[in-house]
Amino acid sequence: MLTLGFGTCGYIIFEDMTLFEALYMTVITISTVGFSEIKPLTIHGRVITLFIILTGVALGGYTLSMIVRIILEGELRKSYWRRKLERQISKLKDHFIVCGFGRIGRLVCTELKADNIDLVVIEKSPSAIEQAEKEGILNLFMDATSEETLIKAGIQSAKGIVTAVRSDANNVFITLTAKGLRPDIFVLARSSDPKNEEKLRRAGASRVVCPYLIGGRRMAEILKRPTVVDFIDIAMMGSKLGLRIEEAKVGPDSHLIGKTLVESNLRKDFGVIIVAIKRKKTDDMIFNPLPNQILNKNDVIVVLGKKEDLKKMNEVL
Repeated sequence: MLTLGFGTCGYIIFEDMTLFEALYMTVITISTVGFSEIKPLTIHGRVITLFIILTGVALGGYTLSMIVRIILEGELRKSYWRRKLERQISKLKDHFIVCGFGRIGRLVCTELKADNIDLVVIEKSPSAIEQAEKEGILNLFMDATSEETLIKAGIQSAKGIVTAVRSDANNVFITLTAKGLRPDIFVLARSSDPKNEEKLRRAGASRVVCPYLIGGRRMAEILKRPTVVDFIDIAMMGSKLGLRIEEAKVGPDSHLIGKTLVESNLRKDFGVIIVAIKRKKTDDMIFNPLPNQILNKNDVIVVLGKKEDLKKMNEVL
């Protein structure tokens, strides 16, 4: 505006132009269009023209650079955060990879995050990725069926992988890809159709869950055994009572190895109820174990108790 005002006034004063002629001359000069001069210019007019051209070119270049900068900074910022996320993901160990951040995947992530368990989400929907970022969840905006994606998600150091995309075909493909990269990886697969459960198991899924089937069974159980369902909700999901059913592993250096349940004093010291013991060597499940049951290395104990007591017991085990 200053350049426009300077040029217009200058042409009016020194070149005796009308207001419209001076404005027109200034505009074509600022834009460097190069139309012919309205009338021959004096030395003063040429100086004014030179000043307008230099100022116009400088301002035009500056404006263009600002526009480009705004665009590039947005892209660079996205690129920076993406590289930062990838660096954080590369440092993870014993984490879970969740493929799909839809209704099921989001619930899985919420439960894992509530227990401070590391996880990475793989999703190719921009809106789902945006939601994951809002919730502070590490994510990859990539295709989960790709080997490169699973490698970036740290499959070699992961504890397990959850395939929770909507398509059963994609869940099968993800399972095959994951098992191809790492045969011993634990794969929890979602099945939209109960008929596809066996296909997922043949593909290598360690466990298969059909949400609709489980939902239907749960509704039937609420009708038949509401008190039992209430107790399971209290034990599994937590409540005001603070009770939880958890599993705890007997570590290789635990002083409880070789002791019976009575000698371990787990019930006495932590007030827990021991529901079952899973033997590591045979995978046998001993329900309601007797007091003289001996604890072995790497046994997994299923216990019911208060969350803080279970945490203390875990440290002892």
